[in-house]
Amino acid sequence: MEIWVYNQLADQRDVLKVGDESVSIGRDDTNDVCLRSPFVSRCHARIFFEGGSFFLEALGLNGAVVANRDLTKGQKRKIEYGDEIRIGEFSLYMMEPSVRRVSGRKATMSPRRQVIELEQKLHAELLDRMNLRVTSQGGSADSQQVAMIKQQLADIIEDVRDEVNDAMSNYLVREFLWRMIVTELARRCTGKMMYSYGFEDSDVLVAKFEEVIARIVSDVISDFPLRLRSQTAKEDVATVEADWDNQFKRISAQISPELRSYIVRRMLSKEIEDVVLGYGPLQDLLEMPNINEIMVVGKDHIYIEKDGALQNTGRSFFSDEIVLSVIERIITPVGRRIDRSSPLVDARLPDGSRVNAIINPLSLSGPALTIRKFARIPFTVDDLVERGTITEPAASFLRACVLGRKNMMISGGTGSGKTTTLNVLGSFISSAERIVTIEDSAELQLPQDHLVRLETRPANIEGKGAYTIRDLVKNALRMRPDRVIVGECRGPEALDMLQAMNTGHDGSLSTVHANTPDDTIGRLETMVLMAVEMPVRAIREQIVAALDVIVQIARLVDGRRRVTHISEICGIDPETDQVVTEDIFILPSLVGKSGGDDSLMHTGYIPMFSEQLIKNKFLDVEVFT
Repeated sequence: MEIWVYNQLADQRDVLKVGDESVSIGRDDTNDVCLRSPFVSRCHARIFFEGGSFFLEALGLNGAVVANRDLTKGQKRKIEYGDEIRIGEFSLYMMEPSVRRVSGRKATMSPRRQVIELEQKLHAELLDRMNLRVTSQGGSADSQQVAMIKQQLADIIEDVRDEVNDAMSNYLVREFLWRMIVTELARRCTGKMMYSYGFEDSDVLVAKFEEVIARIVSDVISDFPLRLRSQTAKEDVATVEADWDNQFKRISAQISPELRSYIVRRMLSKEIEDVVLGYGPLQDLLEMPNINEIMVVGKDHIYIEKDGALQNTGRSFFSDEIVLSVIERIITPVGRRIDRSSPLVDARLPDGSRVNAIINPLSLSGPALTIRKFARIPFTVDDLVERGTITEPAASFLRACVLGRKNMMISGGTGSGKTTTLNVLGSFISSAERIVTIEDSAELQLPQDHLVRLETRPANIEGKGAYTIRDLVKNALRMRPDRVIVGECRGPEALDMLQAMNTGHDGSLSTVHANTPDDTIGRLETMVLMAVEMPVRAIREQIVAALDVIVQIARLVDGRRRVTHISEICGIDPETDQVVTEDIFILPSLVGKSGGDDSLMHTGYIPMFSEQLIKNKFLDVEVFT
């Protein structure tokens, strides 16, 4: 057989002829497949034939990835011709010898790869027929052009129906039904339909097919004890997904050849329309409620974060040009731009999802796109309690702090849930108050009516017209706000925020990147020094006068988000000149008290302002018991 080797960093390809029974893979020259890389072990893996099937066994400490599934040292997994094996920066494919490939290269490829190549052919043909050389034009197509695209695409798909073999058909049907199930789950949980393209036809037979599909989807969903609430959408999808293999085997018998043909046409049509009119292979990922983040690295790699773990979706774009086209569709409506002179941009999607894009010459791996999805239905404090992010007594205390107009800083690492927590705390603010929010990309979803949302703007092509968070904070103070909420302090604006908290805007909120409450103090000191040179003692006095509470949140190894500290800023130690913080609530595991229940616990410390909160009936003293 042959091993096809692709070095992703060097963009080099090679084909090695090896034996059919056993193949060793590693860094040493003694291996059948030698991969010269510091990321590859001397003897990293082996392919062997056993019981009528090929298997790959991981021998190196770094393990391997087979068909998007991790394989740790000592584990083995069955592999088929055409499966991708990732070791270090290499992608390897076990292939039949050329003389045995009677049907050409397609016969040895995985069904997914065959479908991608067919879709690429369909897309190229559509561009030729419609003269859509710049794919981003499709994003602004009018209704007449959309109808023409659909009609041309239907004709093109009809011409290539014979190229869809049984394996490709099975893959397309499986993908289509799964996406339909997720769509229906989202509708039942939130009452909203997912936006999707599809094969359109008013034929009576089509209506019959749609009825059968709806019945199959409903049958699968009814097979599970789901809660079907907006807050449980992720869990409901995960429950069905865990048993999807068995469910698909069960329902396959209900799919007639005519229905299968219809689904294949509809799925191919949707995939190409997504490329021309939407966000390409990201379209469905953006709609799936159990996906938190989408990460694109060049045209060939699309990763997601699901249930706290990163996964390779196996999807890809047809070209880097289409990745750039999708980026432009995202950033153009919000007045942003990206090109070689300005290769880095932050933006947002219409639903509030945060977007970051970076291209050549800054990105050497091709266009890189990161989308932090934002919940269409914002989390409530009850959701955070139910998920174990915070306990009910701690949540009651934070609510009292917001009602009592205490200035608060939410601290945590990337992806720890700072913005979600800020959104929940902001929802406690009285509707009688005037709130001004300031963000780089508007994400906060506050329910109050009297809300002014401000968003930064980058410089134009002449390098003028930029408005930073600091500019907006200064302007917000002239807008008679009762509360100022800054999405994230990351620079000189920290000084203006502290001054706002010190000048009659009590109860303001913000977030900062830091790993502990003490680190938060250090970060604030550094950011203030970016704005003005002043004695550290003076900066610390500003911090102590301005801030009352730090809420520390972290993402644990298993992907869960947890509030780890709620701390009061008490003053300055006269001996060390350090800002003194006292933990009010803390995770027991952080102080060596972890047991069966590692829930946020009260430390015994009563904050200095608690009497005021109790007097105003914002706080019940029982939260400390």
